[in-house]
Amino acid sequence: MRGPKFLFALPLLIFSLLFLNTAQTQAAPDGEAIFKQNCTQCHAVSGDVVIGPGLKDVTKRRPKEWLHKWIKNSGAVIKSGDAYAVELFNKFNKTAMPAQNLSDEEIDGLLSYIEKKSSEAPAAAAGAPGATAGEAGTEEESDNTGMILIIGAFLIGLVYVLTLISRRLAKAVRERNGEPEPEQLKGMSWARQNKTIVALSIILLILIGSVKGWYALSSIGISQNYQPDQPIAFSHKLHAGEMNIACIYCHSGAEKGKAAGIPSANVCMNCHKYVKEGKVTGKVEIAKIYAALDYDPATQQYGPNQKPIQWVRVHNLPDLAYFNHAQHTKVGGQQCQTCHGPVQEMTVAKQFAPLTMAWCIQCHIATPVNKANKYYENFKPVDFNKYHGTGDSTLTVEKIGGTECSKCHY
Repeated sequence: MRGPKFLFALPLLIFSLLFLNTAQTQAAPDGEAIFKQNCTQCHAVSGDVVIGPGLKDVTKRRPKEWLHKWIKNSGAVIKSGDAYAVELFNKFNKTAMPAQNLSDEEIDGLLSYIEKKSSEAPAAAAGAPGATAGEAGTEEESDNTGMILIIGAFLIGLVYVLTLISRRLAKAVRERNGEPEPEQLKGMSWARQNKTIVALSIILLILIGSVKGWYALSSIGISQNYQPDQPIAFSHKLHAGEMNIACIYCHSGAEKGKAAGIPSANVCMNCHKYVKEGKVTGKVEIAKIYAALDYDPATQQYGPNQKPIQWVRVHNLPDLAYFNHAQHTKVGGQQCQTCHGPVQEMTVAKQFAPLTMAWCIQCHIATPVNKANKYYENFKPVDFNKYHGTGDSTLTVEKIGGTECSKCHY
């Protein structure tokens, strides 16, 4: 009866190898992951966005050697006088792309992903009307776990059928030869006689639990793409996009302090005291502002029964991390879209970036300091040479302590 035992152990080995291969594939960095983490703040594959150019067919527009240099240090390419680089720099408000701390292999993977999405972009755009530039052609995250489980179940079922056939054949042989039936093993006796099968089963369960447990734990606290419904259907696409209202008008704290702040209903009334009907929702949503302020648009009088609007918070850093909006927007000269994505294209606001520690550190490593801030005039050329022995004059946030633990945790 060694045949059935071997057949039972074989699918377990195959199942283990398939699952480990899937886990390794998920854990390994790829072009799509690099694009989503490093590029989507400023770029889309189809069409330009406010901050950067569209990347469709970028490998056909420029040689890959040029793209490697540009991605690693766009400032150096611009400084060299490259005509194409200077044209891009001037076209997009003289905003230099931060240097990306990526290896050649990672850049090749990123470019391969962009090539793939470039070929898919026209079909995706045609099949998904209304998709924004940052969303067109985006695929759902692939998960092979279901397929692996199906394959595993099929193999186990196949082994069960083969085992039954083997037992029936063995029984027929015994009956023809007049041999007695063997004693059936049960419970612990069966386990002791089939140690290989038991060991492989335990190893498989440990592997599945470890891998799935790791991915479950690693995603705790990450709310990327969180997009809750709000009590009032406020459209960022309408206000910040079509009407071009500056973010700072509503979120005035972003340039003055730690929190950007949620605008009070009185800020809304600066416009909606006169604009009483919206172009999309009519009077329904604006009436909710009036109700919160107990305001009568006919008499333009406020009543005593005012109540706050219960906005749902979208972005929420853990208490152990300190983040100051003014330090990034006013001092660092960063655009709101760097962290919040193309808000001007969002009807309902969502969390664009993962906002993990790794994501913040990567940004600090790649982002040059804002030399428009006169404070950095104190960093003389000798200091640049101190930080960059290669002669590169780019001073990044990392080089002035931007990756020290105490900057965000103290």
